[in-house]
Amino acid sequence: MLRAGEFRLDGGSMFGLIPRSVWLRSVVADDKGRITVQHNCLLLEGGGKRILLEVGTGDKLDQKSKDLFVMQDRTIMTALQEVNCRCEDINAVLTTHLHFDHAGGLTRLAKPGEQPDWHGSASGMVGSSRPDHGVKHTFPNARVFTQAREWADAIANKSVMTRTYFTDHLEPLRERFTLLDSPRPFISGYIPERDEMPLLPLRLRETLVPGLPGLSVFLTPGHTWGQQAIKFTDTKGDTIVFVPDVLPTCAHLGQAYSLAYDVEPYTSCVSKRWLLEAAASENWLLILDHEAGNPCQRVKKNDKGWFELESVEVPGI
Repeated sequence: MLRAGEFRLDGGSMFGLIPRSVWLRSVVADDKGRITVQHNCLLLEGGGKRILLEVGTGDKLDQKSKDLFVMQDRTIMTALQEVNCRCEDINAVLTTHLHFDHAGGLTRLAKPGEQPDWHGSASGMVGSSRPDHGVKHTFPNARVFTQAREWADAIANKSVMTRTYFTDHLEPLRERFTLLDSPRPFISGYIPERDEMPLLPLRLRETLVPGLPGLSVFLTPGHTWGQQAIKFTDTKGDTIVFVPDVLPTCAHLGQAYSLAYDVEPYTSCVSKRWLLEAAASENWLLILDHEAGNPCQRVKKNDKGWFELESVEVPGI
């Protein structure tokens, strides 16, 4: 488990239509209404390869943008150094989706004297556009795996937010992406009932990641259309699922607790329902991508027709 830095996001945006008086019961907000979240990432080792799940924001945002998010001066590069892993040692990277806080760390600022791998438009949140800058591939020996739909939407900037897919973490790696095309939970154009389960079982909706035996992905649409969860079995026999922004923190357990950033909040509600059902029935260990506390959770059904999370203490986390 790697922590690539705390930051803060607006609580109202993170809980969508849920009233502030309700979400404040489960999280603490600062004087500007922001809640603390984390860039959670995983480093996997097996089969002679090192695989990274998620890379966080990285180092390319300007200071005004970092101040907006109260972003900790820490990146995935910092986290890897702490476990004696070089960026050059990473063989593959999987991202749940390509928003800046999940994929921005795919590239880094070129250091003085370095020859950039790419030069162009700089990412930023505040004010006018920034001058072009040069970036390097953070993981020069890695392939990057994401969903084909996510890549297409990222390049076209199809998002509720106008500033979340940035050119400087996409275009430099255009030739390094391997695009996957997992089956949708429901057929295109069909609107399921709120608690409806996908007709096709999950095992038939999973996509094995090429060249990485034991790793699979499956679509969890709603936050973006191409968002994916990542699944594998560890050496203890536990099934681990790295969960994207369908359930970013423990406080988002409620079915209607969707993000204002979601492209389809109703779809997020539906995806959350079948994901939690699968997690409870299969006894998955979930890793939540933005949980600032313990992100390792198991899911249990309760007597109210919904689910509860049970924190699991994992050594080193």
